[in-house]
Amino acid sequence: MNLQAHAGPQVLDMLSEIAGNVWWSWSPEALDLFERLDPAAFARSRNNPLATLADPDPEVLAQASFRERVERVYSEFRTDLAAPLDPGSPRVAYFCMEYALHESLPLYSGGLGVLAGDHLKSASDLGIPLVAVGLFLRDGYFTQYFDEVGRQQDRSDALETGSSPLVRTVGPDGELARVRVHLGDTEVTVGSWTVQVGRTTLHLLDLDEEGTPAELRDLTHRLYQGGMEARIRKEIVLGIGGVRLLRALGLSPDVYHMNEGHCAFLTLELLREELEAGLDRDDAVAKVRSRTVFTTHTPVPAGHDRFDYELFEASFGSMARSLGIPVPELMDLGRIHPGDPGEPFNMTVLGMRMARSSNGVSQLHGAVSRHMWHDLWPGRPVEEVPVGHVTNGVHLATWTSRAASEFLTTHLGDWKANQMEADFWARARNLPDELLWACRRSLREAFLDFAHRRAGEQTLRQTPRLDPDTLTIGFARRFATYKRAPLLFRDLPAAIELISDDTRPLQLVFAGKAHPDDEGGKDLIQELHEVTRHPDVNGRVVFLEDYDMAIGRAMVAGCDVWLNNPRRPMEASGTSGQKVAVHGGLNLAIADGWWPEGYNGSNGWMIGEDESSAHLSEEEQDDRDARLLLETLRAEVIPTFYEQDEWGIPVRWVARMKEAMATLPHAFSSHRMVRDYRDTIYLRHGA
Repeated sequence: MNLQAHAGPQVLDMLSEIAGNVWWSWSPEALDLFERLDPAAFARSRNNPLATLADPDPEVLAQASFRERVERVYSEFRTDLAAPLDPGSPRVAYFCMEYALHESLPLYSGGLGVLAGDHLKSASDLGIPLVAVGLFLRDGYFTQYFDEVGRQQDRSDALETGSSPLVRTVGPDGELARVRVHLGDTEVTVGSWTVQVGRTTLHLLDLDEEGTPAELRDLTHRLYQGGMEARIRKEIVLGIGGVRLLRALGLSPDVYHMNEGHCAFLTLELLREELEAGLDRDDAVAKVRSRTVFTTHTPVPAGHDRFDYELFEASFGSMARSLGIPVPELMDLGRIHPGDPGEPFNMTVLGMRMARSSNGVSQLHGAVSRHMWHDLWPGRPVEEVPVGHVTNGVHLATWTSRAASEFLTTHLGDWKANQMEADFWARARNLPDELLWACRRSLREAFLDFAHRRAGEQTLRQTPRLDPDTLTIGFARRFATYKRAPLLFRDLPAAIELISDDTRPLQLVFAGKAHPDDEGGKDLIQELHEVTRHPDVNGRVVFLEDYDMAIGRAMVAGCDVWLNNPRRPMEASGTSGQKVAVHGGLNLAIADGWWPEGYNGSNGWMIGEDESSAHLSEEEQDDRDARLLLETLRAEVIPTFYEQDEWGIPVRWVARMKEAMATLPHAFSSHRMVRDYRDTIYLRHGA
């Protein structure tokens, strides 16, 4: 059948154009159009719009109402793309190892990627002239499944570029953009793939090119896997190859934003350019510093990439010669104590030393970072160490469910246009209790349907018994050991007593991946699987397999309480809990990351006090926090949820929902975050 003739000459063209830009990932209306074309293909492809265009339903295409909806969405798409850029913003190049844009593009592992993806989307919405650079992680992170005892297993599923919005990057001459980079003494060819994220362009570097030795072509295929030699080589490709790609595309941004230390080698390529232009070394370093800014996300010293002298020399001998700087002196740029031959090269030190501005990602993380990196500025008091903070935020249009979005629009107004306005969100305090509670119940019920369906399809099948009237707690994130996913079950009998209560029960849904090399994280997942099988739990604890953005969106929309219980102060920011307030969800969290800035005493709950735990061992801290978590659930959370008025509404609970809606979305949106970067970081001049 000739679909173009059947549907009219423009409908498929409009849909194809929309599908080629990840703008659809924050347009529920656009995604709904593609799902209607071929629901089965949409589901199989992890909700990929392009997959549905291969064999669309001709009856759907023929509907006049469908055509009208396509035209309406296309008009919105074109209007957004044609909006003028911010004339007051400098041109920004944003570098990061990973980006979470959508579940059909598995180019991310966790929070850093989610943060980076949301940054790009808000830059597009706000008109910040930003180009982004990353790696083409062709094999993604990994697909998670489980063996019969609940032990995490992993496999790689290569991304099919033909059914993705990725296209080969083309230079100004119309040819494929390629650059050359040295990995040690071996010169390799670096290609690039481009994905449009609204008005923002993301370039993903790829070593799988002719001109690269066969044994190196898969170096960029996987994220954070391989030994230290593979890690430094990936970071050379990202930093040095990324700057060279921008030059090949004719781009010279005003500001280079290094999002975490993985990309800090870009400063050495900028330094090479300045030295080649004739500047002496001091002036060249100053010129580089005037154009670069650095964001750190890691409050744990062991989490920062370090390379010993032998590996650095083997990897950077060629670069040192092109710079005219001996390797030991080049090493000193990444040492806290220059001249110490025993100190390894630290990527965060390089980023901070070569940037005009450094920041953490929450107020608390900024303070922790000032202490952590005090030795870089030994002559200053800790409070004067030049590391500030810009607290992370989330892209609300991406993470807000369609049902919640429609509720907010109906009862508050145009929330997307007013998402940074505190006065607008204050209107939530006037929402009728019965309407807000009905919305919350509907969101919970939809999520539980999702959870039952997913649990029944998993490799390790579960039989959930999740009830739509039961208090539902969610926990979904990367399974690093410090995040302590099973903390509630440290006292298993006490936890089961709460879960199995006949009149005021709890139910919990978990999801998350442990790094393939993190046996401790895998142990935590296996421990949770054992809890799900406990006979007294009776199907009220569920673990959802293969955590991705789709599971994340379902959980933040449907859970009543979002649990976050890391060892303080090891959570730099965290963003998952920032997504629940627009859905009427409440946070129950340790005083870590962003939560001390968000909590006001009546918009959620704090586990324990906002105080240091430095005097406690890990064992003591875990014992104390597990006890405080149980006490908070017993004394506050559970009674507030189940205490209902004569119409079945938990009035005190709904009051907290309103307060969370009124105080959190505007303060912790990525629009606010990107605006803060523009105003306090990108526009700032000087050292």
